[in-house]
Amino acid sequence: MASLPDWLDPLFDAAEQRALDEWAIGDRGIAGLELMERAGAGLADLVGELAPSGRIVAVCGKGNNGGDGFVAARLMRDRGREVDVLLLGDVAELRGDARANAERLPGSPPGPFTPAALDGAAAIIDAILGTGFSGEPREPAAGAIAAINDAGAGADGTGGGACVVACDVPSGVDASTGEIAGAGVAARATATFHAAKPGLWIDPGKAHAGEVRVIDIGIPDGGPGEPQVGLIPDRVTDGIPRRGRASNKFAAGSVLVCGGSLGLTGAPCLASESSMRAGAGYVTACVPASLNVIFESRLLEVMTVPLPDTGGSFEPWGVEKVLERADRVDALVLGPGLGRASGAQEFALQLARAAPVPLVLDADGLNAHAGSLGLLADREAATVLTPHAGELARLLETDSQAIAARRLQSARRAAREAQAIIVLKGDDTIVAAPDGRAGVNRGGAPALATAGTGDVLSGVIGAFLAKRMGAFHAACAGVLVHARAGQLAAQEIGPEGVIASDVIAALPRALAARAA
Repeated sequence: MASLPDWLDPLFDAAEQRALDEWAIGDRGIAGLELMERAGAGLADLVGELAPSGRIVAVCGKGNNGGDGFVAARLMRDRGREVDVLLLGDVAELRGDARANAERLPGSPPGPFTPAALDGAAAIIDAILGTGFSGEPREPAAGAIAAINDAGAGADGTGGGACVVACDVPSGVDASTGEIAGAGVAARATATFHAAKPGLWIDPGKAHAGEVRVIDIGIPDGGPGEPQVGLIPDRVTDGIPRRGRASNKFAAGSVLVCGGSLGLTGAPCLASESSMRAGAGYVTACVPASLNVIFESRLLEVMTVPLPDTGGSFEPWGVEKVLERADRVDALVLGPGLGRASGAQEFALQLARAAPVPLVLDADGLNAHAGSLGLLADREAATVLTPHAGELARLLETDSQAIAARRLQSARRAAREAQAIIVLKGDDTIVAAPDGRAGVNRGGAPALATAGTGDVLSGVIGAFLAKRMGAFHAACAGVLVHARAGQLAAQEIGPEGVIASDVIAALPRALAARAA
């Protein structure tokens, strides 16, 4: 099992976190009650911060997640807050540390859960199901989840109801994958313990988690397990090669962009210009010959190579001319604006298999491989695919709803089949490698929800590949720089008005933000 690189922040799945807890208790001698006390204290602090006044209702399950809720309720009662504690089940069924903390509650003991008890609450603590849960919640948990959502303000806090704070993970959310098989609590915030979990950052779980607050509960560094999923942090950009005094345009990396068709000339222009702005020293665009004048007029800093076309779409016999150029470049971006004419699709299939350099495959270059991901597995050079959910659905011969429900699983499956890096785009963009490792973007760049920004991302990753970065690293760094550029553009003109060329203009500042 490969280790995560040190430029990713590890996210511990359910099994990895369970092993860490057992190691801390069994090997390091830290009492389970002590870990639960710290978890409950952190949960209580977050609830008090978000709901500084008013009645609080803690809805607790029978396991250790409920035990954390009991601790939080006790501490908040000690601070003078009004806290009702509701239990899904019978007190006699509680065991171990959870039972001990139920017995420590001052004031009234846990009462049975009823939806009516949530009425008028300022805050609701969701301590029903923990990180070990997967699948579809059964009763009484399913009914309690629905009642909490009815009484809550929602994950964005705009619903006008109670502030819902989840304990470790929103009930119903699979902590390892973000999948929600049935109902899931929509929390305003989640207090998660020791480290964040993948499901808190991957949709649909991410949309239910709200603000994620990591609580240190005293588990020391080290321990068993090798996390396979990590958040992409700012330091990922530290590994991007920078120009020095002795650099020249070829040493900075040479990118070949191949795409364009009638009505879709903008996409390869955006990919070419973003490669330049991301630091490539030399970019060449291979474009349909009949449309070359458009590209010559637009791309002042980019060379163009006209290829044979029919009605503005590539034909397969242009592949050989591209391969002649490919011998003199460091990376190829294939697909922006390519179109779906049969000749152009065959062109993409042949070129992707034959290109001897690192490849970024996007847009209609992806659609050409629908149902045929395995054709890419024999490529010797690195391959990066950048699909959105619809494109990945076509590649895997399923539907976009299935991709949306199982984003991590889908990205990993495609990475294995293609033996390529998969960049599954979204607010939670996932970068999956064939060996199972995955990087997850923090998101928070709604300005990128506009046409052409996917072409910009392809150009950025192409530039980083041309600088001879490893494909997994180049893709993760490209995702972060792209998101950062979207955020910078939005700061200047507002997220609603950002267009793809604004993101390109912000790329140098996005790169300099960490380098400085």
